[in-house]
Amino acid sequence: MSRPRYPSAPRQDIVDELHGHRIPDPYRWLEDPDSPATKQWLAEQDELFRSAAGALPGRRRLRDRIAELLRAGSVGPPVWRGERRFFTRRTADQEHAVLYTADPDGREQVLIDPMQIDPSGVTTLDGWSPDREGRLLAYLLSHGGDEESRLYVMDVVTGEVLEGPIERTRYTPIAWLPSRLGEPAAFYYVRRLPPGQVPEGEEQYHRRVYLHRVGTDPDTEDVLIFGEGMDKTNYYGVSVSRDGRWLTVSASQGTAPRTDVWLADLAASSPQAPRLTPVQVGVDAQTSLHVGRDGRAYLFTDRDAPRGRLCVADPADPSHESWRELIPEDPEAVLTDYAILDGPALARPLLLAGWTRHAVSEITVHDLATGKLIEQVPLPGLGSIGALVERPEGGHEAWFVYTDNTTPTSVYRYDALTGRTALWAGAPGKVEVPEVETRQITYESYDGTKVRMLVIARPGGHGPRPTVLYGYGGFNVSLTPSYSAGVLAWAEAGGVYAIANLRGGSEEGEEWHRAGMREHKQNVFDDFHAAAEKLIADGWTTPQMLGISGGSNGGLLVGAAITQRPDLYAAAVCSAPLLDMVRYEKFGLGQTWNDEYGSAEIPEELEWLLSYSPYHHVREGVAYPAVLFTVFDGDTRVDPLHARKMCAALQHATASDRPVLLRHEAEVGHGGRAVSRSVELSADTLSFLAAHTGLQLTDEPEQ
Repeated sequence: MSRPRYPSAPRQDIVDELHGHRIPDPYRWLEDPDSPATKQWLAEQDELFRSAAGALPGRRRLRDRIAELLRAGSVGPPVWRGERRFFTRRTADQEHAVLYTADPDGREQVLIDPMQIDPSGVTTLDGWSPDREGRLLAYLLSHGGDEESRLYVMDVVTGEVLEGPIERTRYTPIAWLPSRLGEPAAFYYVRRLPPGQVPEGEEQYHRRVYLHRVGTDPDTEDVLIFGEGMDKTNYYGVSVSRDGRWLTVSASQGTAPRTDVWLADLAASSPQAPRLTPVQVGVDAQTSLHVGRDGRAYLFTDRDAPRGRLCVADPADPSHESWRELIPEDPEAVLTDYAILDGPALARPLLLAGWTRHAVSEITVHDLATGKLIEQVPLPGLGSIGALVERPEGGHEAWFVYTDNTTPTSVYRYDALTGRTALWAGAPGKVEVPEVETRQITYESYDGTKVRMLVIARPGGHGPRPTVLYGYGGFNVSLTPSYSAGVLAWAEAGGVYAIANLRGGSEEGEEWHRAGMREHKQNVFDDFHAAAEKLIADGWTTPQMLGISGGSNGGLLVGAAITQRPDLYAAAVCSAPLLDMVRYEKFGLGQTWNDEYGSAEIPEELEWLLSYSPYHHVREGVAYPAVLFTVFDGDTRVDPLHARKMCAALQHATASDRPVLLRHEAEVGHGGRAVSRSVELSADTLSFLAAHTGLQLTDEPEQ
């Protein structure tokens, strides 16, 4: 394979002086997406990628198989309001999940269909919340991948849009107050300040908590509740107890793993002027508070318990000294969720606790009064659960989402009267899933830490095979078993797919997370390299047959992997990555991540960042793996400039004939996208990995 002819990318003589370091930045001109030079460079990269992608063997057939496996569709858990329920479902031929409501008689009504709103497919439903009575629905839409989330309110029965859009509501929670006779419906929500009220360049920050009354002007009549004078990067949470009495407000500085929490008694102070009492402020721990139907405050916390525990307190005195432990920390499992079952048909009120034990989910049943363990809920297999929910008014049933490596997302119902779990709503589409085996492998990282990895492959294979190693390792994100059309298609074609549970995630609790952040970030990369070496040592693959993949923070992982160990990997897919760790805070949502990575403004922390920043570790004359960068023009989280600069640097530096390519896509962003867009992206990335790891794909039908 001959070396591609790469687009011209002039190297500028730009060197920053920062805390005694001289830091070259030869491709800074590529930070500006609107400059004629950048546009020309991107157009030539597009042409280069299209030419290379068109020659990838088996891409069409792989695309069709991924599309077929995605025809399983999806279904979400029910959100109950009395006997009315709300849920999402995506059928086999739909591009996006649709939000429905169902009446007590079971009649379904479409509430939000993104494709009806925008047939182009670039509008996404980002969130939704029905009011206490199920009569009104607040929902969030964004366009072109920007995730800006405009807020609307709908009449559930008529489908009439009553108000919206309310702008600048990205990531807002919705906390409805109970309806009061003669008063307009009201909710608490979070909104950014208008651009004219914040310094230039800080428009993505400066959130506040407001009280909004439906039918009033949000720009002139919303009541400011909280957030004035606090850190500009703060994210806020807000919730109201079932009876409407207790308001909880939480704050976290960016994505830092700590929360401040306040509680207000709305019976003793008005909703528009709540007297907020500190519950936890200035403590290095994460805590959430919910006042239950029984009047107790439930505190879900990792304070003094890195794997999580559940405490209770009197909401009249929720101070830490008054907390009583209900569900203690498990030394090997991470507490992830809980639900309360306290219906009159039960002999005693119960609590369900959701856990992950080394990335595999469990549910246990406890006495609500004492926390005593009663039994374990039977699950369909070794997989992942999510969205453990009960009816707001109580009962004896709970619902949860379940998936594993061969099971599309489905909803199961647990009945506490019988102790049985049964499928409640399966994936709507029928697909033939290939037979694969999943093994959990334990290996040692370079410092002796035990790390786990899931390995998925067809049964009975022998000898080294083309393999993809995937990882993330950051932000307390846990990689647990889940249905993936791309993974299944790869395994069905004869490849191996490995998913490493690296430090930086939440698979083993908050200590596991902190062991992979800030000055400890190199642990994540070491865990990844050690995973690759384990796969090679155990005979799964060879360096010539090993590809790696990751996105966002996982794109940073891939960038570090190929610059630290280019000899270990044959190919890499680096999606929506962070790569220039000296300037990452200047773009997108970068300033919200400086507790995870550190800040270049602080001398010691700049040292951490420079030690691994992929863009600054590209070396001329090194034979780098084949690399495909994938970026999205609508991405407002991680600016595509990272991939543009790194792509130019690698194209200039590599001594290898293996290609370095850039795939950039318009009108999509960091998050949700239409199914057809996902299929094309997956087909491009997997066929690229196949071509450079030796996985034999063909567009010819099998005989």
